[in-house]
Amino acid sequence: MSYRTYTTKALVCGAFDRHGADRTFLLYTREAGMLYAEAKSVRQERSRQRYALQEFSQIRVSLVRGKHTWKVGSVEALRNDYALACNRSARGSVALLYKLLRRYIQGEDPSVRLFDFCETALRVLVEDIPERKAVELYTQVVVMAELGYISEQALPAWFREENIKTVSGKMTESETKRLASLLEQASTHSQL
Repeated sequence: MSYRTYTTKALVCGAFDRHGADRTFLLYTREAGMLYAEAKSVRQERSRQRYALQEFSQIRVSLVRGKHTWKVGSVEALRNDYALACNRSARGSVALLYKLLRRYIQGEDPSVRLFDFCETALRVLVEDIPERKAVELYTQVVVMAELGYISEQALPAWFREENIKTVSGKMTESETKRLASLLEQASTHSQL
């Protein structure tokens, strides 16, 4: 019996040690959503996959759907956002986005638009950007709106068409407070 192989881009959102040298990874994939995938002997020093499968990494991975779980086939490292971050605040921004994805995305429900937005956001967040808090807030609100925790009608009219690189100049202090309030309400509702 042959198994079908899926090759997709993914963000490594978490890693959990299992039996000896095995490890299970929490991957946010472009075509399959959030899933757990097992990699055999990846913690051994001779493993070629160990360097690509680090947390905060963007990878291209071949996955095989097994009887009960996904299995990692080949892996190609594209970039490690945490390692590329230019300073401490940039590393904090990267970790914040990965934590947000890990917390709110549940199950194998793909969203190509959200995945592409996260890739773009991570390219911006690793740089030294002015008004980092405004860009972080914008990123969090877009993710939560895409997941359905924030209503599209509650967002400002310019919000969806905005480029993440120029968002800090558009956000007034009152809009920043309003968006922070929306984000707080969304995270409160998600915990109920």
